[in-house]
Amino acid sequence: MTLEQNGDDGPCGASEVRWIGDPGGLTQFGVLEERLAPGSRSALKHWHMAEDEMVYVLSGEVTVVEGDVATSLRPGDAATFPAGLAVGHCVENRSSAPCRYLVVGTRADTDIITYPDSGKRCVRLRCLDGDLWIDTSGKPTESPYRD
Repeated sequence: MTLEQNGDDGPCGASEVRWIGDPGGLTQFGVLEERLAPGSRSALKHWHMAEDEMVYVLSGEVTVVEGDVATSLRPGDAATFPAGLAVGHCVENRSSAPCRYLVVGTRADTDIITYPDSGKRCVRLRCLDGDLWIDTSGKPTESPYRD
């Protein structure tokens, strides 16, 4: 497993991600375990054009935000986000204790990830090393995760 730690100074707060699928050689879907500190979230609200995602809660309590709807999930609960459903989603830890969950998602050769709150899109081409960021008019822009 590969460990990635994110400090609380970014737009999403403190988290720890253990990449499970990549080190295991998986190429058709991704798997990771994420731990969120209280007050943190998984990502900025987004949706995928070509990739399905799902979250499965292992410990603690998470709040799944889909559009304007917030749903609390506990261990054993799951949430799914079908490809192409134009509703931004993210996972938040609104509790006072850390939470832990699995994220599983398909991998498309090309995906467009829309961030509705910032008007930005990420164009992900698996044949390239990095992502391309554009605004809704198609002009190049910076990632919304940069300060």
